[in-house]
Amino acid sequence: MDINVRVKPNLKINTYYLFFIITFIQIGVGLLGLPQILYEHARQDAWISLLIGLVYLFIIMYVMVIILRQYSNADILGIQVDIFGKWIGKFLGTIFIIHFAIALFTIVITYAQIIRVFMFPTLHPFVTGLLLAVLMITGVLGGLKVIVGVTFVFFFSSIWLLLLLIPATVHLDYTHYLPLFQASLPELLEGARATTYSYIGFEILLFIFPFLENKKTVLKTSLISAVWTTMVLLITTMIAIGFFSAEQLLRRDWSLLALFKIANFTFIERFDFIVVAEWIMVLVPNMMLLMWAITFGLKRLYRIPQKATLYISSILILIGSIMVTDHYSIQRVINFSSQLGFWLIFVYPLVLLPIVLIKSHLRKKNRRIKA
Repeated sequence: MDINVRVKPNLKINTYYLFFIITFIQIGVGLLGLPQILYEHARQDAWISLLIGLVYLFIIMYVMVIILRQYSNADILGIQVDIFGKWIGKFLGTIFIIHFAIALFTIVITYAQIIRVFMFPTLHPFVTGLLLAVLMITGVLGGLKVIVGVTFVFFFSSIWLLLLLIPATVHLDYTHYLPLFQASLPELLEGARATTYSYIGFEILLFIFPFLENKKTVLKTSLISAVWTTMVLLITTMIAIGFFSAEQLLRRDWSLLALFKIANFTFIERFDFIVVAEWIMVLVPNMMLLMWAITFGLKRLYRIPQKATLYISSILILIGSIMVTDHYSIQRVINFSSQLGFWLIFVYPLVLLPIVLIKSHLRKKNRRIKA
């Protein structure tokens, strides 16, 4: 397997689009339940946990970019093979692919459950999964540039949903934010760790880096996207804390969807129905990006055709969506995805960085000696 990825000029992507890729892949189903999870750990100081999470996110993004810049045009799969050898490198690459597959699976089963709870209680999860799979397959077959185009268009087609939270701000009880600074440091850190499921996804950078044109602006664009994501998470979380009482917020799994019920117009009474249906425009680009990473990764590691991986993976996800339907099982899968993502994305790069830097230093030293 080649360490560096050979990309044709016509397949290159402007780094500008990295902002939409990272923000969209982070803001998925995790946003809908984040206020309750954060409040459970840090109460009214949840905003501090989000800021702590942002700082750590900055650090990890910086570390990832440093690792990638030690090579001319490599992704994480090639870097790991170069550092650890063929077998260990491929094993670690397979873990990344499994991570993406589980994250993709959580999107399907969570959205199927939301559809049943808010819209169609008798709808079989297979129907929702099939709809998502067809849309995902169509996009992935078009290639990475098509996926990025869909992400760009859907970003502006769904951003208006945040405006539907404005009516809820009229009913905020500002005493819910007081007293300030009551959470202990361990509680704040636990709250920051609880944001893992909402923040994971930006590691797609480790796969998509070779396809970016202007690599000098990658770090800047990534950090801007992290700020945008945190701003959205912060606004929605603080609105939820100010609107609901402590008891109400702690017992609502998708508190954000409940906030959309406040929006009411003469031509439509239940805006939460519109939001649930519209949210598919947020999830489909996520699924496309994750599936592309899975198919591309297996092609790189094991030379498996991307189409074969696409169809087989989609069938397996559909089968899984039929088997995992109750709330307890879904939550277990989400928790496992969050824990795996924490160690793989927020810890592993810090371990990998010094190894890569040492290898890079030795490589440059050997070149000077031979010269």
